[in-house]
Amino acid sequence: MATSNPVPADADPAAYRNQVELVGRLAADPVARVLPSGDEVLNLRVVVPRPEGAVGPAVDTLDCAAWTPGARRLVGRWRAGDLVAVEGALHRRFWRTAAGPASRYEVAVERGRRLVRAEPAAPRRRRPA
Repeated sequence: MATSNPVPADADPAAYRNQVELVGRLAADPVARVLPSGDEVLNLRVVVPRPEGAVGPAVDTLDCAAWTPGARRLVGRWRAGDLVAVEGALHRRFWRTAAGPASRYEVAVERGRRLVRAEPAAPRRRRPA
């Protein structure tokens, strides 16, 4: 059974683009994982404020994944609270679970930089006994 392609065969490839640019704070330190396939990935979440007056929550928390060795090295130095700029493409990833097929959207990190390092947490003082 043939599937229809929504992109015309004579379409100019330059007319289509999957490009994402985010500037926000890291919700937590990036998390390294090795998938059952053996692929390595560094997952992170970027919190981006919505424009003033927007409907719904005040922020969006966006999942990002660093798949390439260069992207993993870059993102691996970031810490929770850092203000970062991320560039990449929106991807939908599929996998199987015990309950059946599952999927999620994430930004595949291609480039990025830390704009402002988070302030280190102040040491907690112990209360006298």
